This record gives sequence, structure tokens and C-alpha cells, in this order.
Amino acid sequence: MLAALEFFVHHYVMRGRGKTRLSLAAPGGKDKGDVTHLLILRFQQMLSDGLLSPGSKLPSERELAQHFGVARSSLRQALKVLEIMGVIQQKVGDGSYLNPDASSVLAVPMEFLFLLDDISWQELMEMRLIMEPALAARAAEHANSADIALLKQSLDDFENSKGDHFQMVASDLLFHRAIFIASGNRLSERLFHLIHRAMLNVMLVTSQLVELEHTLAFHKPIFNAIKQRDAELARKLMTDHLNDANDLLLRGRQRESERVLQEHLRTKRSAEKPAKTAAARRLKAST
Repeated sequence: MLAALEFFVHHYVMRGRGKTRLSLAAPGGKDKGDVTHLLILRFQQMLSDGLLSPGSKLPSERELAQHFGVARSSLRQALKVLEIMGVIQQKVGDGSYLNPDASSVLAVPMEFLFLLDDISWQELMEMRLIMEPALAARAAEHANSADIALLKQSLDDFENSKGDHFQMVASDLLFHRAIFIASGNRLSERLFHLIHRAMLNVMLVTSQLVELEHTLAFHKPIFNAIKQRDAELARKLMTDHLNDANDLLLRGRQRESERVLQEHLRTKRSAEKPAKTAAARRLKAST
């Protein structure tokens, strides 16, 4: 690994035609935030150039700090940011590794995006309606035997959930994720997995509004269309499924609003009753 890092340093010195030694030392007294940003950019470049690969172990902090020309405290700050982002995993007593699975890398930044922008479930559903029917059609065109097996597994898991709403939602997510994987577009798989995670609480609500067979009545035909490589039918069936899910969400929201209103009225009546009783007592006492 050290040899690879030494090659990385040499590579960038040569690309700079010997003008400068690779260094991330903060020029002009830049603060640690600037150094952290520069370090993260360097790690990005190492990945881009193939000098680090998923699952590979990073050099020690001392080696990295020496070759980057920064203090170890600055390096640790950058490593911590990368760990939070899901890019690296730190193993106690063993060092830091690049995450072998990219599915978690986008998770934290994207989830903060949903929260900071206050993205509504309606917007998420609109995005699903725009993209998921097209992905179902692609899955029908590109699915291999492993993809079909994963889709079948998700259906079996769903049927065996037997009223366990958490298991039902997990199987539902697996079904849709299997379609994203089968579409052959890795970016869509990553992004839509995160969108579904953002909708997890909403999906738990809708799973309690219908029987298990209701969802299976949509999933099974979609599965068969993909298995039979009927792209247009898969597209249509997915659109129908998502429109039905959207209707369920609206019903669930309406039901929740009615529940909150009834609870508010009950609380108000409970608060008014003692006040009326006290007023009647005072009136009686005065007479």
C-alpha cells in the first residue's frame, strides 16, 4: 500500500512537471476546514486514478500525513468526515478501509438533503412515477437469471411475512431494489434505494392500510412481465402500482388528519368541562 501511495505522490509531481511536491499544507494560514476539503479532494483523485480501490486498506495515519504534508490532526478530521459519508470504514486496531459497497456512501448526504430541503412525500412519489416505470421496462429488457431469482425471493418473503409489517416493508423494498438492479443502471439503484429509505415511515403506514394480498396483486404481474421480457407491460403495471400507492398515502394522510382533529376536540372538551363546572359553582354560591 505504501508503494502505491508513493507512486501516487510521484505521479502528481510528474504531472505537475516537477514544479511542486504534493502537499496539502494550508497555504496562507488556511483553517482546518480548508485542509479537510483539500484532503477529501485528494482521496477522490486517488479513487479516480485507480490508486485506491473499493475494499482496499489505506496506509497508516503517519504515512498519509507525511506524504500529504499535513498534521495528523488535520488528517484525522478528514478521515472522520469520510467515515461519516460512508466512504471509509475504520476498524479498531486494524486501520482504515475504503468501503467495498457504495450503497451507503450517498446515504447520509442524501438523507440530509431530504431533511434540509423539507422534501415532501408527494415530491418523492412524483419522482418515483417519473423514473420507476422506465426502470421496470429496462429490467424486462436486461434482467438475468440472478435478477429474476432475487425478484422471486422478494415475493416469497412478502408472502411469508404473515402480518409482520416490518417484514412486509423490507420485502417491498427488496422487490423494488431488485428491479433497479435488473435495470442495469447502477446509479439508479443507488439513488432510488435512498429514496425508498426516505419513505420508510410512510411505507410502514400504508402497509397497515391494506391486506398483504393487495400489494401482491401488483407485484406478481410486474414480476411476470419482467420475467416474460414484456417491457411495455412492466412499465404500465409499475405505473398502476405507484398510482395505487399514492392513493393509499393520501388516504393514510387523511385518516391521520381526522385522528388528530378528533384528539384535539376531545382534549378541548375535557378542558372545558371543569371550567364550566367551576363557573356553575361560583354562580350558585353567589346566589
